[in-house]
Amino acid sequence: MRIETQVLVIGGGLTGSGILRDLTLRGVPAVLVERKDINAGASGANHGLLHSGGRYAVRDPASAAECALENEILKRVASGCIEPTGGLFVGLPDDPDEYAADFLHAATKVGIPAHPLSVAEALEREPRLNPDVQTVIEVPDAAINPFMATGANLDAATAGGAQVLLHTPVVGMKLDGRRVVQVDTIRSRTGELLEIVAEQIVSAAGPWVDQIGALAGVEIAIAYSKGSLLITNSRLVDHVINRLRPPSDADIIVPGETVTITGTTSVRVENIDSLSTGAIEVDHIIAGAAEMVPAMAEARYIRAYAGVRPLVHAPSAEGDRGLSRSFRVFDHAADGVDNLVTIAGGKLTTYRLMAEKTVDLVCHKLALNAPCRTAEVPLPGSEQGDHLDTAQRLERMQAAAPAGEVLCECEMISRSRVDDVVNKLEQEQHGIEPNAIRLRSRLGMGACQGGFCGFRTVGYLYERGLLRDGAGLEVLQDFLEKRWGGIKPMLWGDQLRQEQLLEAIYCGSLNIDGDL
Repeated sequence: MRIETQVLVIGGGLTGSGILRDLTLRGVPAVLVERKDINAGASGANHGLLHSGGRYAVRDPASAAECALENEILKRVASGCIEPTGGLFVGLPDDPDEYAADFLHAATKVGIPAHPLSVAEALEREPRLNPDVQTVIEVPDAAINPFMATGANLDAATAGGAQVLLHTPVVGMKLDGRRVVQVDTIRSRTGELLEIVAEQIVSAAGPWVDQIGALAGVEIAIAYSKGSLLITNSRLVDHVINRLRPPSDADIIVPGETVTITGTTSVRVENIDSLSTGAIEVDHIIAGAAEMVPAMAEARYIRAYAGVRPLVHAPSAEGDRGLSRSFRVFDHAADGVDNLVTIAGGKLTTYRLMAEKTVDLVCHKLALNAPCRTAEVPLPGSEQGDHLDTAQRLERMQAAAPAGEVLCECEMISRSRVDDVVNKLEQEQHGIEPNAIRLRSRLGMGACQGGFCGFRTVGYLYERGLLRDGAGLEVLQDFLEKRWGGIKPMLWGDQLRQEQLLEAIYCGSLNIDGDL
């Protein structure tokens, strides 16, 4: 099969989806391919933090200024994906005294609203803060749901005529002179070969941009920095909490809807397709978080996960923490390939700006004069300016779900909500299985990590005629295996007891592994 389009976007994370939407708003026909499902890379393995820029104000002012501007823009145009929690930078007795003054000066210089709070006021807002806190500065950090944001960008793009092909990895490129004349892909679920011809090709493949570049004979210097994060089973804070010191490990806590996310680490890695979080990292993160919020020491942790920061490489005496979090748009005409562009680096917070600068270059190469509109046009679901409110969401879903209609009790995901997701997946001809539903609804992201809602959802898919014969066992095993990878480092206390119960249910009663 062969597809012809004006622009091909490679990568189905937040940046790739933002590029696709930007192209569509400018009237440019485009197709996006993604090797797995949405947010399979860094966009699905992060804190869910909409930075104010405060974290980078002192050491990386360029990134800080980008974050500060984009924070304001996204709160307008992507409000439905964002909870404006606000953020607190907290200084403890062991933190450098001079850093608070440096922080306030740097924040003011790059345009970040930063205001000192009294300790009493900070403890009133966040009672679980360490009572030994000495300095507190308020900034406009926020929490963002990256899966909702990517979905909204893709919805907007497809409504405008763009095409999205998930589970479609790029396997080769054919060049003629200075141009890529064909991109070879394969439809993973069917094995069908798909040839795509495009005037311009954009690689937004995150940590894999160097691999995509290599297919066209282009070298891209990327540093891979692994960051590990942990999730608790409940929401312990209502503000984003940052340590008031130079960026380091285990110094951020984010309220992520019904849970709390804490981390992170910075470890240079070479193999980006096989990431894990070890016991030493887990202990290190919990200890650091507990210094800011002592309750984090005794919290129940339900999941660990790791993502890779694809940092634009430059020599640094400070290791990966010293590499800029800004981004770079590569025009590979300088490398002998006229119609290939790569976007690398950056932050979740700056995805819209990254997309804008990338599409600016693409339009220039296409000789199109079409201004960017993504800073003014709201994403689907954000037209009224309402922000994400987890409590209201759960209340609405609980009220709307009749008895017996809830598939995921941890996140209050009803059959009607899953119906909406499944109908959309059918319409877009994407694979329908529990993992795809999870990414688009939060099903399986609560305390049981899919243990109870997994088999309910498979049963529901059988009821709808979407699974037949033994297919349900295969997709259920795949769902549980993917959940297990993040649960394994958390096996102590209540979480260990939870897993022993699920083992008894799935292996003892349901014989899912076939050993009985």
